[in-house]
Amino acid sequence: MKIAILIGSIRQGRQSQKIAHYLQDRLQADDLDIDLIDLAETPLPMLEERVGKHPQLPQVVQELSNRLHSADAVIMVTPEYHGSFSGVLKNALDYFYSEFSRKVIGIVTVSAGKFGGINAATQLQQVILSLGAFALPTKLLVPEVYGAFNATHELTNEHTLRSAQKFIDDFRWFASAIQEKKQQTTVNI
Repeated sequence: MKIAILIGSIRQGRQSQKIAHYLQDRLQADDLDIDLIDLAETPLPMLEERVGKHPQLPQVVQELSNRLHSADAVIMVTPEYHGSFSGVLKNALDYFYSEFSRKVIGIVTVSAGKFGGINAATQLQQVILSLGAFALPTKLLVPEVYGAFNATHELTNEHTLRSAQKFIDDFRWFASAIQEKKQQTTVNI
């Protein structure tokens, strides 16, 4: 199974990439193929038109479209900004639709406060459903992100470690179930 992890933050001093790299390492250890998509390294122009409708689609958008199409499931990682998910992630999501169709999408949010980005996670869940995707009911919320990792970016917060394990277990189960069903449907056609 191929999993895309989409980091939806480009801000200087960002913290969300720490949990993205943690998840990448854990999922790769489970022999999954991980494509880490960092929007700071793959900057997209402001949306003028969606994939499939744009008369001269920027190459970077086409490449990201191809990467997302090839993923069996996606994990979206975002900080909470002003009670919502990041604008750069929203801009990226607005480009695509079929790339997410009928895929499991896990939500991971981080915040400096105690609530771990719950507002961003809830709003992102609504957008995921609008994309025709399946939002994983279990969300991974990383509260007080500045203290959750040590100096070498290892996750040290016990509560977040337990939450991350539950998220990974639930994500793998749900993504595998959907992938299995898709394969059955393809075979029966």
